[in-house]
Amino acid sequence: MAISKYGPYGHPNGKIGKLVHYMLKGQPVTRLVGRRTKSSPAQLVNCQSMAVTMRFLNHESVLRFINLGFELEARGTVKNQHNLATSYNKKFALKGEYPNLRMDYSKVLLSKGELSAPKDTKLIKTEIGLELSWNPEMPGSWHHGDDIAMVLVYFPRSQEGISFLNASKRETGKHSIPLTREFQDDPIEVYMCFKSADGKEISDSVYFGNLNGEAETPEEQRQKKKYVELKARFNQVSAAYWQNIELNGGLIVETKAFRNLQTEYLALKAKLDNLPGKPS
Repeated sequence: MAISKYGPYGHPNGKIGKLVHYMLKGQPVTRLVGRRTKSSPAQLVNCQSMAVTMRFLNHESVLRFINLGFELEARGTVKNQHNLATSYNKKFALKGEYPNLRMDYSKVLLSKGELSAPKDTKLIKTEIGLELSWNPEMPGSWHHGDDIAMVLVYFPRSQEGISFLNASKRETGKHSIPLTREFQDDPIEVYMCFKSADGKEISDSVYFGNLNGEAETPEEQRQKKKYVELKARFNQVSAAYWQNIELNGGLIVETKAFRNLQTEYLALKAKLDNLPGKPS
């Protein structure tokens, strides 16, 4: 059922037959109702690309960052900040192949603008957390010393994040972030941008770098778990197999029970040799 708020000839809101009507940033939009069919390889890739991008961008701390980071870019368009961030990062900030696509955190963009971005950046892990530093100088633009640093610290393994939208001023050249012990050894991805004190300008975000290595993707975690479970079963069957042979003086006695044991032993061994997820 659709609701027509502006009379019988106004733009409806809702579903009519095979059409869905709604408003997007003040603009009336109509689209066809989607039909579920068997997904093609390209559709599967696109679906996972979107899922991986959304998993990152939809975290509360990241949303807070991009809502400011893409606000100026979204003005005057029918797109919102999340649309713009999704479009860019889905296209430019993914790597790997289906079904193991992942974020390329070095290419992520969380803000877009004309303000001068952080330069000569450095990321250091301290005993209590992180220390970010940058070149505070901006020749010919003394008033930009009041630019405010926005920082995002993201932990891919736990999909947690911390955003600091008023971290420190450009002129300070550094910012320290304390971390609880539970996060200090996790993979860490760090980003920063500058916004002007009056909020009328913002810079592109800059990737400060990674600490503690890359996190595993959900698919890699699934494969590793499957390998561990299969390896545990193989160890049980292997012990029983060789014990049976040993008890028979090193000879293979062709009983039905032994043939079944041998069949499972060989099948598990073949799977382990070809199964992804084994320790490197």
